[in-house]
Amino acid sequence: MTELSNKIALVTGASRGLGRAIATTLAEAGASVVLVDLKDAWAQTAAEGITATGGTAMGIGADVSDRAAMQRAVARCVETFGGLDILVNNAMWNRYEPIEQIEPDVLSRMVGVGMAGIVWGLQAAVPAMRARGGGSVVNIGSMAGRIASANTLLYSGVKAAVDGMTRAASVELGPQGIRVNAVAPSTIATDAVRAMLDAETLAARAASTPLGRIGTEADIAQAVLWLASERSGFVTGQSLAVDGGIGHAFRR
Repeated sequence: MTELSNKIALVTGASRGLGRAIATTLAEAGASVVLVDLKDAWAQTAAEGITATGGTAMGIGADVSDRAAMQRAVARCVETFGGLDILVNNAMWNRYEPIEQIEPDVLSRMVGVGMAGIVWGLQAAVPAMRARGGGSVVNIGSMAGRIASANTLLYSGVKAAVDGMTRAASVELGPQGIRVNAVAPSTIATDAVRAMLDAETLAARAASTPLGRIGTEADIAQAVLWLASERSGFVTGQSLAVDGGIGHAFRR
């Protein structure tokens, strides 16, 4: 019997990258997993990858910035698997650009996915978790919410807000048996990051990290698994830095 047997999890932004790695890891730990992404085909393809290896999964297309869409996604989860125990708010839409070039549509989309998506996810999930006697929420933040760089005003702002929302939700939902935590990654070697950063930049980031490397999707997925499981049963309101120590490193 694996540690998440009889648990039901919903992961947003789950068709690729960190979200897919997290969903796969939760399924390998025994959970039935609902993968949510913007396009139904993306989510279903990722879910099929899990079921092909013996896991239990279902894909749902939904825009997390749409309150009604998240309500429908959670309703389908409950209808199909009988409840909801774990919510991973991973979805994010991002664009890096100078402050003076930020347009209203970019601001709206980043806040809509990165912040409103958490609000709507919580609103939809809390009643289902309460019906099961409690649950665990894991929000995906970023070290960018603590360590800023140029052209990241919106991204850093949204991810800093994730930490604050995590703390506030943990206080409100703790009495209902619902724990709320966050994971704050540094640079992670996803396909998207490798497409955005050249080898020289990645090597420089690895060199500035005390552990001497950048993170992997598995590093983050395992941290999420720990926070989702009963192994962290007395942990709530925390934002766990999974960053190889770069948050404490002085950089010239």
